[in-house]
Amino acid sequence: MMRMTTALACCVFLLLAGCGRHDTTVNAGAGDESDVTLPKPAAAGGSVTGMPSKPGPGQVGPPAAQSLPAGDASSAAPADALVAGMPADPIDAAGAQSPDAIVMPAEPTAAEAIAVVREYYRSIDSLDFAHAWSLWSDGGRSSGQTLQQFADGFANTAHVTIDTGAPGNIEAAAGSRFIQVPVTIQATTRDGGTQRYSGTYTLRRAVVDGATAEQRAWRIASAALHPVQP
Repeated sequence: MMRMTTALACCVFLLLAGCGRHDTTVNAGAGDESDVTLPKPAAAGGSVTGMPSKPGPGQVGPPAAQSLPAGDASSAAPADALVAGMPADPIDAAGAQSPDAIVMPAEPTAAEAIAVVREYYRSIDSLDFAHAWSLWSDGGRSSGQTLQQFADGFANTAHVTIDTGAPGNIEAAAGSRFIQVPVTIQATTRDGGTQRYSGTYTLRRAVVDGATAEQRAWRIASAALHPVQP
C-alpha cells in the first residue's frame, strides 16, 4: 500500500511540474525574457506595411512617372494638362494660325473708294494739299500737275464740301480695277462767292502680282467735273 501511495504522489508531482514550465514560457512580464519569442520584421515586400507583397491590377500608391521609348519624348503631354483634362497644346486646339500661313489682304471695296474721294476734299479744305495730291495715282502724277501747281489751283478757295452718290460697278481691265464715284461739290471763294460742280471721279487700283500696298489701294485716276449754275 505504501508503494502505491508513493508512486501516485510522484505522478502528481511530475504533472504539476510540467504545467509550471508552460506558464513561465508565455508570461512575457515575468522579468526573465530569455525564453520569450517576439515577432520579427518580415522580409522586404511583406505585409509589415499593410500592403500585399504582390499587388494586383491597378495603381498602388502615387502614380509613377511614365517612361517613354527613346526618341519619343515629343509625345509626352504636360502633367498639369493631363490632370486638368486639357489638351497638351491648347494653342493648336484653339485653332491658332500657323506662323508660316500666308494671309492675303482683303480686296478694297467700293465704300473704300468713296472714302478716298471724301478724304481728298477734307485735305483740300484743311489746306493739306500735299496729302490731297498724294491721293492721285502714280504718287500724285496722275493729276497732271506738280505739287506746287496743284496747291496754286486752290489759292482762291476758302472752303469746300462734297456729296457723293452711289458708286458704279467695279470694272476690270488689264492688271487693274476701276470704279466711278459721282460727286457734287460746293466751294466758297475768298471773296465770298460760291461755285458748284458736278461730275465723277474715276479711281483705279492695281491687281498684278508684285504690286505694292499703295498700288493696290484705290487712288484717283481722273476727274470729269463741270460747273453747275446756282
